[in-house]
Amino acid sequence: MKNNFCTLFNSVYLTRGIAMYRSLEQYCPDFHLYIYAFDDACYTVLTAMDLSKVTVLRLDDFEDEELLSVKLTRTPGEYCWTCTPAVILHAIETYGLEACTYLDADLLFFSNPSTLLEEMGNASVLITPHRYTPEYDQSATSGIYCVQFVCFKNTDEGMKVLRWWRSACLEWCYNRLEEGRFGDQKYLDDWCTRFSGVHELIHLGGGVAPWNVQQYDFEGSPDAVSGRELASGASFDLVFYHYHGFKYAVSNAYQPSEAYLLSENDMRYIYRPYVRALYTAAQEIKKSGCRQVFHECLVIPRIRVSLRRMFNLYIRGKFKKFYHQSYFLGAWHIRSI
Repeated sequence: MKNNFCTLFNSVYLTRGIAMYRSLEQYCPDFHLYIYAFDDACYTVLTAMDLSKVTVLRLDDFEDEELLSVKLTRTPGEYCWTCTPAVILHAIETYGLEACTYLDADLLFFSNPSTLLEEMGNASVLITPHRYTPEYDQSATSGIYCVQFVCFKNTDEGMKVLRWWRSACLEWCYNRLEEGRFGDQKYLDDWCTRFSGVHELIHLGGGVAPWNVQQYDFEGSPDAVSGRELASGASFDLVFYHYHGFKYAVSNAYQPSEAYLLSENDMRYIYRPYVRALYTAAQEIKKSGCRQVFHECLVIPRIRVSLRRMFNLYIRGKFKKFYHQSYFLGAWHIRSI
């Protein structure tokens, strides 16, 4: 059965979204991705690229009166959260899909996600736990589960959950903790008891992220990364990683994470493939005829006036939490993206 996915992002996340799509293309033989472009630049570039397994949609294609009535009361980020269940429902209803899996744009796949979807069995909804490392546990504020990879089947059970979530996000979806709610995410906390047919993902390879990566060690090759849970010794194939908090910076540098501790093992097996995928995505965009830069650009404090900082970043490849492009790609690939 074809796997149907949907995602939403604006032009700031364009290279991330393309990298995610290409990783799906590499590991998932039969799929289609519905991309909801949240600004005109994003729509224009994606349309020009003519990606073979993608349908690109504008805001006008799915926004209805209910969404438009709350749009001005939400920040751009909050409105994206508000729209998450709406785009899943739109894709299922508009294209007559048997199921649809929402993906955050800042994921990268390392193996076939069908493995995760097959785990659902007869369940109608799949949700992924954060699995926080204890020192980073934000379950009380950000939720037990992460809206990063969530699947709904077009069944009575699945549509009941999805429509309830859409209504809840229309009523309240803000970037703050209030009455047990946070964004679109804490609504998932009680789904396993509130609804029937909801399955919590067990496979450790789905949902590895900066807030739990400290619990694992990795090995393998660029085409096959395997993980080992340090506490139990259990081995697993890495299916996808969520690059939450990853930022572009000035001087061809990146900040992989500001808030979470990452190891050199993580940089080698997890972040190096991502930087290479982003680099390739940026080159694809340029080949489509667009020269605009589609990402944020953090300022590195005093990088142009401190010789020590310049030496660490440009020669050693790292300054504090910033990593130079050459650290991941090698000196011969240094190029502005």
